[in-house]
Amino acid sequence: MKKVLLLGVVLSCMMFVKCGPKVSNTTSETSEKSTPLADVDPMPFAESITADELKEMLYVYASDEFEGRNTGEPGQKKAAEWLKNFYVEHGIPSAQEDSYFQIVPESFFRAGSGIKASENVVAFIEGSTKPEEYIVISAHLDHVGVREDGEVFNGADDDGSGTVGVLEIAEAFKQAVEKGYRPQRSIVFLHVTGEEKGLYGSRYYAENPIFPIANTVADLNIDMIGRVDEAHKDNENYIYLIGSDKLSTELDSISTAVNNKYMNIDLDYTYNDENDPNRFYYRSDHYNFAKQGVPIIFYFNGVHEDYHQVTDTPDKINYPMLAKRAQLVFLTAWELANRAERIVVDKEVK
Repeated sequence: MKKVLLLGVVLSCMMFVKCGPKVSNTTSETSEKSTPLADVDPMPFAESITADELKEMLYVYASDEFEGRNTGEPGQKKAAEWLKNFYVEHGIPSAQEDSYFQIVPESFFRAGSGIKASENVVAFIEGSTKPEEYIVISAHLDHVGVREDGEVFNGADDDGSGTVGVLEIAEAFKQAVEKGYRPQRSIVFLHVTGEEKGLYGSRYYAENPIFPIANTVADLNIDMIGRVDEAHKDNENYIYLIGSDKLSTELDSISTAVNNKYMNIDLDYTYNDENDPNRFYYRSDHYNFAKQGVPIIFYFNGVHEDYHQVTDTPDKINYPMLAKRAQLVFLTAWELANRAERIVVDKEVK
């Protein structure tokens, strides 16, 4: 792997202001159609999520240019700026009036940690008929930085794969809007910082939400979906699902039905076991939503030999499976956004 290269350009300045959420101002564009969204086939939009586009983006996002995306450091801020620019270029609005960045102040991090102020990146697509209900699609934008010898922890799978997956999902929803099919509920695209330091960015959002937690229908969290683990070396067509039944029986049923209808990926619930010693349910950003009573699904490919190593590089990603898994998340979000009734929480928070 190459050593860190100094960039010769200065990225545009990020706005370090705390902004309120965008005020709902839904108007029906003349291009939007009257066809009930329940009758719309979402697969053409899901299929816009392609292995080639994911690969192109991940080779940038998991490059040495972003210096391992260590929370609060220059490389992470370059990554946040790159994410913001994606949303600007694709015409996907920010979640706040004046900024795509939700600032996480230095004081929020553990005292004495030395972690500098950082930022979540938040974009959204406003819903048509239920704009004040929200589906959050999340992934963490940070990683662990640079080794003492100068080698970069690129974090292609962790969580570059989830990050570019969210971008492609956002683009798929945007294409649906452009075709006249705006989702009924609003979709929030949330890239959180500080996951590797202790789930800080997601906790900050959950405790200081841009959109009310009480109106948040579900969080679909993506953390590592680009690889195949040892347990599935003979069957790459899988994904681990964690937490889908913890708070809402209905969410789990919907997830299964969507997969059976469209994708036929093997859903592996090994790590969903209450007695699983890895305790993955508590170890990624969805948990800060679950603690607030928001139903969640955690999509995960399992650990591998390159986990938290400098060898977690984009050349090792299984891009066809990354695309299929991202398509499944999109299709699940589509169903949650467009069903007549909000899913029911029928279990207690653990």
